[in-house]
Amino acid sequence: MIEHIHKTITVPREYHNQRIDSVLAHLLPDYSRSQISNWIKSGTITLNQKSCKPKDKTLDGDLIEINVDFPCIERDKDFHQCLPEEIPLTIAYEDEDVLVLNKPANMVVHPGAGNKEHTLVNALLHHEPSLQHLPRAGIIHRLDKDTTGLLVVAKTLTAHTSLIRQMQAREIQRHYITLVQGHIISGGTIDTGFGRHPRNRLKMAVQEQGRQAITHYSVKKQFQDFTLLDINLMTGRTHQIRVHLAYINHPVVGDPLYGGRMRFPAHATEQLRALLQNFKRQALHARTLGFHHPRTGDELRFIAPIPDDFQLLLNTLDEHYEE
Repeated sequence: MIEHIHKTITVPREYHNQRIDSVLAHLLPDYSRSQISNWIKSGTITLNQKSCKPKDKTLDGDLIEINVDFPCIERDKDFHQCLPEEIPLTIAYEDEDVLVLNKPANMVVHPGAGNKEHTLVNALLHHEPSLQHLPRAGIIHRLDKDTTGLLVVAKTLTAHTSLIRQMQAREIQRHYITLVQGHIISGGTIDTGFGRHPRNRLKMAVQEQGRQAITHYSVKKQFQDFTLLDINLMTGRTHQIRVHLAYINHPVVGDPLYGGRMRFPAHATEQLRALLQNFKRQALHARTLGFHHPRTGDELRFIAPIPDDFQLLLNTLDEHYEE
């Protein structure tokens, strides 16, 4: 399978006087800097219609032309070995450029080792076969398997580049709602280093020397033993919300990896205790998503209703604490 990249990029002001290989690594983040450097050296990338070197500096308004054909299967075998599957999708919005989905629980987004079937990618390839030609089937950001809610998919390479650029500039607004253990009085910001857990490779952890991770949270509703939070992500690290809330000793309810032992409220009814005990996924929902349309520039904003199992848990807590 051959992937085609034929486009002209006008260098944005923020990349003035930077190396061209570095600029393109930011604007085309799905391709490695070394791969981009090889394309520059081969002459398939030009600067102002002239051949260039990876170290050459760009100026605000310069034109970079890319004319590349290469076998994309070598770039991402897991994605390109995925086959289309007729899996229902809940579509919040779709046009010729973008697709906004409301992901259910128990759906893996990205394929991986031993996980090449029944993923969101399989569903997307059935819904829109042309996505096979885009990096990661057009998926801009991911949600964990059992986190529900909104995510955006690019349907063209131009849309993909625009949305990735918005993501890197922290212009895509992602707000979550989550139920955590314990009583939180007020909101705050968690700003830490972040990386792979040193002993458990399935987990992520706060690390002094890790990549920066920033999570803003505010109190939406307080219960005596639980707190419903609004979360605003400034960075998008794997498991970021779950790790950060566990770090401040308020883990997400139902989180099988970071939640620890469930602490039942005093005098919990049998119904509430059973509901909490059987809530086997993290109570975390990507409720709001906002971004600028990659072609028109219009500001788009979407809200996904809280899923039924999460809403039942909230309703039961309301009843318990009103008694």
